[in-house]
Amino acid sequence: MVLDRAIRLAYQRGLPAEEELWIGQRDAIYREVMEKGWNAQKESFTQHYGSDALDASLLLMPVVEFVGPTDPRWLSTLERIHNELTHDTLVDRYKATDADGSSIEEEGTFSVCSFWLVECLTRAGRLEEARLALEKMFSYANHLGLYAEKIGSSGEALGNFPHAFTHLSLITAAVRLDRALR
Repeated sequence: MVLDRAIRLAYQRGLPAEEELWIGQRDAIYREVMEKGWNAQKESFTQHYGSDALDASLLLMPVVEFVGPTDPRWLSTLERIHNELTHDTLVDRYKATDADGSSIEEEGTFSVCSFWLVECLTRAGRLEEARLALEKMFSYANHLGLYAEKIGSSGEALGNFPHAFTHLSLITAAVRLDRALR
């Protein structure tokens, strides 16, 4: 992503750049992630190469335009995240496990991930699902409309508060959905 943005900036601003080198490196990274980051058995991109674990940071793939929002492999990943990490509209960052593979007690869902989910649903054209998820997320804000980093199983605010990254993801998700609904 960084190389892609650097290439765009250099081109748009007429800045000097080693474009051929950067394009080659960007394309090599893309090919590697598409090959090694995809788990064919799980039918999903995964947390790291050779893994079958999911991580909600995968929701950034279409947000940063690494993959198309309707790419079949991305849509399969989105369904896996929805089935394995999402509880109604709240999204776990990942499934935490001990060294022996047993699950660790819940630490709360990550608000930023829930707004990334809204944006991914919007980009995939699933506008009603996105709208409903965003409206449900509004119920987790405090009386000032602010969000904590995490949301506990009873809806309580956990972690850093207010959480700037969560609010940035809220804004981008809401703007994108608003534009799509017009």
